[in-house]
Amino acid sequence: MYSTDVSLIMRGRLYSSCVRSSMLHGNETWPARKENVVALQRDRSPSKELRERLGIDDIALVLQQNRLHWYGHVLRKDDDDWVEMYGV
Repeated sequence: MYSTDVSLIMRGRLYSSCVRSSMLHGNETWPARKENVVALQRDRSPSKELRERLGIDDIALVLQQNRLHWYGHVLRKDDDDWVEMYGV
């Protein structure tokens, strides 16, 4: 199969499910500094145009959503839970 056989939407889904999830693995617990976000946003072609064509969200937005999702879990955790949260 050649890369021209795969539609842009499928490429975007593949990126979102495999590449982006690998890049962001565990990002809920590591601090996202500006340098990290800039490094994750680098592209050879204009990022905004490519994201729109592929139908994917900006990596900075995904980072923020993941952190807020994790924070919600931490807030809802019972005080007597057997898992302790250090540094939160």
